[in-house]
Amino acid sequence: MIGAPPANAPASAQMGASDPLSFDAYLELLKARARGEGVSEATIERMTAGLTPNDRVIQLDQNQPGSATTRGYPPMSNYIATHVNTARIDGGQAVFAQHRDLLSRIEREYGVPGPIIVAIFGHETSYGRIKGDFDLSRSLATLAWEGRRRELFAGEFVALMKVADKGYPRSQLVGSYAGAFGNPQFLPSVYLRLATDGDGDGRADIFTNRADTFASIANYFRDAGWRPGQPWGVRAAIPGGFDVNAYRTRITAPQCPRVHERLSRWMTVAEWRALGVVAQRGLADDVMVSLFQPDGPGTPAWLLTGNYRAILEYNCSSYYAMSVGLLADEIVN
Repeated sequence: MIGAPPANAPASAQMGASDPLSFDAYLELLKARARGEGVSEATIERMTAGLTPNDRVIQLDQNQPGSATTRGYPPMSNYIATHVNTARIDGGQAVFAQHRDLLSRIEREYGVPGPIIVAIFGHETSYGRIKGDFDLSRSLATLAWEGRRRELFAGEFVALMKVADKGYPRSQLVGSYAGAFGNPQFLPSVYLRLATDGDGDGRADIFTNRADTFASIANYFRDAGWRPGQPWGVRAAIPGGFDVNAYRTRITAPQCPRVHERLSRWMTVAEWRALGVVAQRGLADDVMVSLFQPDGPGTPAWLLTGNYRAILEYNCSSYYAMSVGLLADEIVN
């Protein structure tokens, strides 16, 4: 449960940054937990030497919007215009052309299309150019000590120690303020679970190695349930006066509820067509899809497949998922 302390932590570890437990004292608890999970003493010492709390990290984390603070949604079209722009499309097309054979091999192995992989690469780090420069040890220790999502970040701190134990220097283990790193911006626990050696050299290097980066992203999507042979979604034609809201889902999703509440119920392509909603590209009649018209009547609409939900596993935002899907489409146009 997010926010809960480690099961074996003493009561004093359950205090937040404003409580009497100092950062140094809490860091000793994190080090003990890492030790207990098999991390070498040498790694623990080199990864924690001189650590102090980072106030900037706490500020950034506390400024993140809450999941239920507002019911309004900014226009999707504005977001798409700034995130699926000429520079990002051109960059994606160049990466795809450069690595076409590699991406084709990975698609055959994992079932995840190359353009989707490249679109993730583009969105996460601008094709490897912007990966963050926060010391991950310091950021994750700070966020665990601060306590707002203690168990999440304590677990990620220990996972980072395990990544470092594979031989990565602390100077390379830098990334976002919240602990994501490398070309695909994996959290340490995700790296340990899904990072993949894409070129057979015995190492899953998601920092500089494109083969490892692409294979790791593909492995993430395969694990998230990507269905080979299906698009993420297609544009849909809606008859005049059609009330999309009448078909909104009545199910509360266990994850990302605010995202899923905007989608329709899931019906087959044939069932939507019987209502006058027609896919603009080929989809088999029995494919289950959800109707999404984010900016309201008279604006573009899409029929989304289960692969859209796989993109949401990567980042729980319809703005993100739509822009990834649309960028992937542009990369192969």
